[in-house]
Amino acid sequence: MPTAYPKASPTEMIGLLVLLNSHKGSEDVALLADDLDLEIDEIFPALEFAEVLKLVTVHDGRATFTDLGKRFVAASIRDRKEVVRDQLLRTTLFKTLMRALDGAPDHTLSDEQLHQIVSLTTAPADALVQNIVNWGRYAELFRYDAADQRLIARPRPSSRASSTNRPPPTGGLSGGGSGGSGRATSSTPRSTISQTATASERLAAA
Repeated sequence: MPTAYPKASPTEMIGLLVLLNSHKGSEDVALLADDLDLEIDEIFPALEFAEVLKLVTVHDGRATFTDLGKRFVAASIRDRKEVVRDQLLRTTLFKTLMRALDGAPDHTLSDEQLHQIVSLTTAPADALVQNIVNWGRYAELFRYDAADQRLIARPRPSSRASSTNRPPPTGGLSGGGSGGSGRATSSTPRSTISQTATASERLAAA
């Protein structure tokens, strides 16, 4: 899996997938953007991250759920986190990061150490590093102490997704999204796409 991480939050990606689900799991990307009253390039980061996680494929401008994506959107919040955790741990960056955390004497990494690790696998940048921290926290791979500016390892639960063929419990979201009048500014995707996720999903991604 690629080591480039588009700057999109978990809530933004989930909101876009919920919208795609309301289009029966396959839709022209331009129409998805139109539903959100956004420019097409404003939904690309969320869509590209869904591709990184193997939840969708995009071909000839059309986004379509993979089998994993269908299971993801139908799953509970807890099982969605499991899927994201499993997929992140398949990437070079997160495998390297978790090995470093597990091997550290106190199971923590400073911001400086985190930047050094990121620089080994992709182009380091503050926004990119923050994006990686956000996704690792969402997937419950680690915690982040803002006061000490350190990642802190947390026990990783065994993955039910990898040990059973049973589909995740249903309880996912459905329904489309629609935007207000007028085009969004560059800061709009975060607020507009996020509106298609539930309040509980937004809290889980915080």
